[in-house]
Amino acid sequence: MADEAWRRGEPTGALCGIPLAVKDTHVTKGMTTTFGSPLFREWVPEKDQNFVARLRASGAVITGKTNVPEWAAGGTSRNPVYGATGNPFNPALNAAGSSGGSATALACGMATLATGSDTGGSLRNPAAFNGIVGMRPSGGLMASERRPLGWSTLSVDGPMARTVTDTALMLSACASDDRLDPLAYTLPGETVQASKGRFFPLKPVNLKGLRLAATEDFGSAPVEAIVRRAFRNKLPAIAALFGSMEMTEPDSTDADRVFAILRASVFYAAHAERYRDHFDQLGPNIRANVEEAQGYSLADYTWAAKQQTVIYRSYQYFFENHDILISPAITVSPRPWTEMYPSEIDGTATTSYFHWLAMAYNVTLSGHPAISIPVGVDERGMPFGLQIVGPRGGDALLLQVAAMIEAAFADDPDLRRPVPDLKALAAMPPIASRPGFMPPVSTANRSSSIKDISYAKQP
Repeated sequence: MADEAWRRGEPTGALCGIPLAVKDTHVTKGMTTTFGSPLFREWVPEKDQNFVARLRASGAVITGKTNVPEWAAGGTSRNPVYGATGNPFNPALNAAGSSGGSATALACGMATLATGSDTGGSLRNPAAFNGIVGMRPSGGLMASERRPLGWSTLSVDGPMARTVTDTALMLSACASDDRLDPLAYTLPGETVQASKGRFFPLKPVNLKGLRLAATEDFGSAPVEAIVRRAFRNKLPAIAALFGSMEMTEPDSTDADRVFAILRASVFYAAHAERYRDHFDQLGPNIRANVEEAQGYSLADYTWAAKQQTVIYRSYQYFFENHDILISPAITVSPRPWTEMYPSEIDGTATTSYFHWLAMAYNVTLSGHPAISIPVGVDERGMPFGLQIVGPRGGDALLLQVAAMIEAAFADDPDLRRPVPDLKALAAMPPIASRPGFMPPVSTANRSSSIKDISYAKQP
């Protein structure tokens, strides 16, 4: 159809004919959308969610849906409907999550663009593990009518691609206002989130005029030694592109507990009814999140919301003296997908099943835009993702900086984007034949009851 439109000289959208993979937590008209849950194994929606409709209207051709952990709860894209997604650089290892299917599809050339979403790093973590680009935009920029807590900036949708330029193109097509998203607001006569000309084409930026800050761990994240070494090895080449560089980070005191409480509130809003009515069809991560939420009080939530504001303001003070912040995108090199989460990192126990995502969720709490771009590999030969964080509302600047770094390293075999060996992958047996491909069925008992609640029912 795209070819026919071009031949007729008809107007075409910015994404006309471009293959697009859609994450299986994003609702697609006429295409099965399961959320990785047995509850929706055969659900075929009658309409697209709004940002997917915008991508279609721009001419993108949806070629398939991509795998996720059940209800996007987890850092391993493995669920009881479709099984596991392997890493294209080593199929026995984790592709990360929750947008792991999208990242793998891009790395293997199955699509040019893909959708993702991000709470604790679900765009950035799989981008890092699979050697592609994943961007977490500012809240409200890719408007969503589906977040149950509409005023929360914790969860966002975002673009994924193999290059920063393609990522920017996709963002330009789907960034938009939407009256159903309170974060995507308008002022009288002015669309605040208008994206025309803002994100694409990317304008060059003088990196020598920018002040770079770098951190290995945000002061507290449990970062594996192999990741620290990779970051240190790549840092001199990155720093040389900028006018100045300082090893420092914003004050993110209590970020782990703040994120845990606010994250639990998001999961409770989305899944409390399912926990009450369909307990036996929910996996352990969803159950654990709902049960954790019930253990918090209003006082806990108030404290977390207040401390998040403190962290947000610390970022504003930090960016008065720095223009760009970089770090490793994730705390560990990829591990087997049979491991639900790393229970320890370099011999130190993690505190929760999402603690290993701390490099990403430290930034989530600030509301600042962030992107993961591939910068070579680590000493195990697995992709290394560089997280780049921009100032408040600095999505355009972030993309410009990322594109300049990407271009600077394009011809460097140690720093450019790694590419999986597709011939070797094709010769391997399917990962469905590996033990543990389908997650084990949980036999946990309901630990507590859920009172009647009045959230609007939606999948």
